[in-house]
Amino acid sequence: MQRRHWISSLITAAAMLASPLAFAEVEAPEALVKRISSDVLASVKADPAIQKGDINRIVALVDAKIMPCVNFSRMTSMAVGRYWRQATPEQQKQLQDEFKTLLVRTYAGALGEVRDQTLSFKPMRAKPEDTEVVVRSEVRGRGEPIQLDYRLEKTPEGWKIYDLNVLGAWLVENYRSQFAQEIGTKGIDGLIANLVQRNKAAKAS
Repeated sequence: MQRRHWISSLITAAAMLASPLAFAEVEAPEALVKRISSDVLASVKADPAIQKGDINRIVALVDAKIMPCVNFSRMTSMAVGRYWRQATPEQQKQLQDEFKTLLVRTYAGALGEVRDQTLSFKPMRAKPEDTEVVVRSEVRGRGEPIQLDYRLEKTPEGWKIYDLNVLGAWLVENYRSQFAQEIGTKGIDGLIANLVQRNKAAKAS
């Protein structure tokens, strides 16, 4: 009997060690978004290079603070839509890389404008058993408040962001229509080439 109890305890311990979340409570979605937002705002305000639009510094900030909390594979696949399954693994990787670069450069200007902005969060409307939620917030500073919402999903590694809503427009839905039109006329490689060109043009400007 004692032997069975010992084996059971050993198996339980091994399972706990195999799980990175075993010794830490999963961070709630709203707490996750608040932490990321606070870290990013603080980093921008403390870094003159980012405020001047230094793209390398912005990319480093995004990679360090934001990307670990984003399911970027899902974000890209949703933006590409039904064509994602037709893409080869190499094409999928290229799409993710170029899409990430596009988004970073798109929002680089916005990060560079951060000065005295603050974030205000609206009450969460979610049940404990929900695996997908929306965290709603507003960016407040000069002028009218800017709506900024986040869609998150619960994964084995914790909550991950997979879509953003800025001023009433969900990012993934916005790009899905653009990408579908591009793929419909030029194929997946055509979309990749278009993203590469857009990123090169943005870098040169």
